[in-house]
Amino acid sequence: MKKLLALAMALTLCLGLAACGGTPTEDPADENTPQTETSGESVTLRVGATPAPHQEILEQVVDTLAAQGITLEIVPYTDYLTPNVAVEEGEDDANFFQHITYMETYNAENNTHLVNAGSIHYEPMGIYAGKTTSLEEIPDGAVIAVPNDATNEGRALLLLQDLGLIELKEDAGLEATPNDITSNPKNLEFKELEAAMLPQTIEEVDLSIINSNYALQAGLNPTTDALASEDPESDAAQAYTNIIAVKEGNENNEAIKALVAALQSDEVREFIESNYNGSVLPMF
Repeated sequence: MKKLLALAMALTLCLGLAACGGTPTEDPADENTPQTETSGESVTLRVGATPAPHQEILEQVVDTLAAQGITLEIVPYTDYLTPNVAVEEGEDDANFFQHITYMETYNAENNTHLVNAGSIHYEPMGIYAGKTTSLEEIPDGAVIAVPNDATNEGRALLLLQDLGLIELKEDAGLEATPNDITSNPKNLEFKELEAAMLPQTIEEVDLSIINSNYALQAGLNPTTDALASEDPESDAAQAYTNIIAVKEGNENNEAIKALVAALQSDEVREFIESNYNGSVLPMF
């Protein structure tokens, strides 16, 4: 009986130790390692992204997050609407494709509740040659293709104003439309298209103003192929900074914070600067 009692006590003690070797089964968390809200358990983050440069940038932090017990699942999208619906409805945890001004406008128009969890980069918008090969040779009545969403169309028109091709009402702001044009000496006409369609229709118009992510996807180099682009030192750099967007309330989730920290690392900065040559600029 005494031997059985001693054996039972020994087994009980072993339950709290690793392999009865004297090491606790739960080591204290390393204070330098971000912890997820699941107390160290592995979690999966679903993050929607357009292919270039967003998905490419996210791929750089897969291993970093895996070392913290976070599996990054990148969900590919090719439009600007579906990824926000997925985050608002809880299908995805976050997305990475849009600038902050687009998100704020989307919230206002759709009564959604998306917030900025972290700023990552800025993509200067560029104007590309179609039938017309230079800004000096723009014919009277030239057709200019622009994005049809409110913020990016306004952005395109502001770029044309900066180039001296049109003038806008003083209060037109970031959501200017062709109706806000007060001076148009070359009688430019505007073809409003979904942003993703702009590279595909470039040969049908004189000039096309394209978001850099779609330009990159189409094999265009915004640094060398654009006839002109936004000044990275302008207010546009702040207004159009690309962000990690989440549903309100999730911005303080530890896994989301770990994602943002990984994207704002020196390693990602080096990747952006060495791979995109000025067409994508880190904003952290």
